[in-house]
Amino acid sequence: MGNELQLHGFLTQGMVITSDNNFLGQSNKKASTDFREIGVNASLRPTSDLQLSAGLLSHKAGATDNGEVRLDYGLIDWTISSSEQGRGGIRLGRVKNAYGLYNKTRDVAFTRPSVLLPQSIYFERTRNVTVASDGAELYLERYGEVGNLFVTFALGQPQIGSEASKVALVGLTPNGSFESKLVPILQVIYEMDGGKYRLGFTTSQLDARYNPGVRDVLQAGRIKFTPTVFSAQYNAEFWSLTSEYALRPVSNRNFGPNSPDSTMHGQSYYIQGSYRLAPKWEALLRYDVLYADSEDRDGKAYAAATRRPDFTRFAKDWTTGIRFDLTPEFMLRAEYHRIDGTGYLPAQDNPDPRTLERRWDMFMLLGSFRF
Repeated sequence: MGNELQLHGFLTQGMVITSDNNFLGQSNKKASTDFREIGVNASLRPTSDLQLSAGLLSHKAGATDNGEVRLDYGLIDWTISSSEQGRGGIRLGRVKNAYGLYNKTRDVAFTRPSVLLPQSIYFERTRNVTVASDGAELYLERYGEVGNLFVTFALGQPQIGSEASKVALVGLTPNGSFESKLVPILQVIYEMDGGKYRLGFTTSQLDARYNPGVRDVLQAGRIKFTPTVFSAQYNAEFWSLTSEYALRPVSNRNFGPNSPDSTMHGQSYYIQGSYRLAPKWEALLRYDVLYADSEDRDGKAYAAATRRPDFTRFAKDWTTGIRFDLTPEFMLRAEYHRIDGTGYLPAQDNPDPRTLERRWDMFMLLGSFRF
């Protein structure tokens, strides 16, 4: 029956070893197992046009996330209209943000193209800020002979109360709290030839004010962040090619001397190819590039102003990997990364930037089970 309760879940465990620096735990020249994802989700469809869905998640990621269980999403999905030409409706509650091609399902390892998503766009250190919002999402889907169109527009309150979220926004741990205006997110995806070709556009704006705490290192400031992502994907029978390009303008104002006023125009992109070697095997090759400020790509101006390493302002990551589906429910991955720059490393795992190394290697293993 269509109204039966459905339960699903997953358990993912990763291991990271780096030649230098720390990522997802204390990984410098030793194995870190501080990357773990455990999720349980349920859905119920009481009527043909109404669905209730919720998911609980424990996400452990080095010092940026402690693995406590939280409501990952919880929503009511009401399909207002439905026909052979398409459907439309509204989702209310805690809704996963439509950001790029992968954000809505980023915590399910089976849906990711690699151990982690490309860090130039899907930062692990800012996951809590971008993963979901509390509010509403309107959606419209149109199906036609020349292609399918998917449009979503969401308006919600971001999750910016955690310590990791504060560090992601201002680069240090303050005593106060952020309060944000409702964040709009617009996404348009166009598919042709049954998903063989996919083109996407996403834009959003975060506008948050800071309320200082007692003896705070920051003053009452404001941050504006307006990312835009362009996505493209080609899917053939045995291989796929994917690329995304992001512009990330961000401005900080009135936080005081510990976080001087700044305006940066972040820029990032990746190009990724995957090839299905056999029914259970898939290979991956990716080049991933991040610039914290496109007007200071090599970080020289930043280094002169702050006396911090210039290579903390960029990252260029070559990744090669392999996936093996032992069974439909159990997957293994192995990856090697050769990285120039430390632009996506979290400050929580690397509190002293003077100890960082510009060129470093990373080896990652992951096992994931789903039911």
